[in-house]
Amino acid sequence: MGSFNENLGGRLREIRQARGLSQEQIAEMLNIKRSTVSQIESGKRGLAARELSSLADAIGISIDSFIDPSKEINVMLEAQATGHAKEQIRINVPQKNVRKFKEVLLYLLEQVGSRPSVGETVLYKLLYFVDFDFYEKYEEQLIGATYIKNQFGPTPVEFGEIVKQMIQDEEIEKVESKYYNHHQKKYLPRREADLEVLKASEIKTIDDVICRLAHMDAATISSYSHKDIPWLTTEKNGIINYESVFYRNAPYSQRNYDEPVQ
Repeated sequence: MGSFNENLGGRLREIRQARGLSQEQIAEMLNIKRSTVSQIESGKRGLAARELSSLADAIGISIDSFIDPSKEINVMLEAQATGHAKEQIRINVPQKNVRKFKEVLLYLLEQVGSRPSVGETVLYKLLYFVDFDFYEKYEEQLIGATYIKNQFGPTPVEFGEIVKQMIQDEEIEKVESKYYNHHQKKYLPRREADLEVLKASEIKTIDDVICRLAHMDAATISSYSHKDIPWLTTEKNGIINYESVFYRNAPYSQRNYDEPVQ
C-alpha cells in the first residue's frame, strides 16, 4: 500500500479524470499552481484539510467519498447496469428519465447554450430549478434527477454520465472556454431537442426558468440557489429532498396554493 499522500493523490487524479477536469482547472479551484497539483497527484505533496474541503465542495463530492471511493454515489444508467454488486451508493436511472434529461438539456442548450455566461455551473442550476419548480407546481417529476448540496449550489449527480453518453453519440459537443479569465465548460447542441418527449406544461416550466434565471452568471445563480428552502434544509453534500419544495417562500415559490393542481 502507498502512503496516505500517494493514495489521496491517486484519488484526486481518478476523480479529476472522471469529471473531465484538467490539472489547471483544479489549480484554479485551489488557488495554487498547476505544478503543485501535479505534485499532489504524484504523492510528493499532501492536501491540507482546508484544500481538501474546498476541492470536495467545488467538485460536488463529500470529503468521506473523496477519501474512500466506497462511499461515492455511483450513477448507473439503466442500459449500463451490469448486475454486479458494488459497495457504493448506487442511483439507477431508468431510460425514460435519461431520455427526458437529454431532451431538456438539449432544449436549454438550444435556447441559451451559446450565451457567454452559460457554462456547466449555470446549466446545473437551470436543471435544478426546472425539476423543483415543476414538482412544486404539479406534484410529479419532470426529469426527476438527483441533486446534491455543495458549496456552489445544487448539482445533478447524473449529469456527468448522461453528458458523456451524449458526447459519444454526437448529440452535443463539449467546448472549453474562458469567462472573465475563469475556465468554463460549455456544451453546444448537435441535434434539435425532440419536443414530442415533453408535455406543454414541461416546456412552459423550462421557458419560465429560462426567462427568470438564464441571464445570471455562475456566481449569481449559485448565490441565488443558496437561498432556496430545499438547498437550505439539506446537510452539506446531502441529497436534496423534493418534498421540501412545498416549504418555499417568495420569490422561489412558483405555485398558487389556493388553486388546485392541474
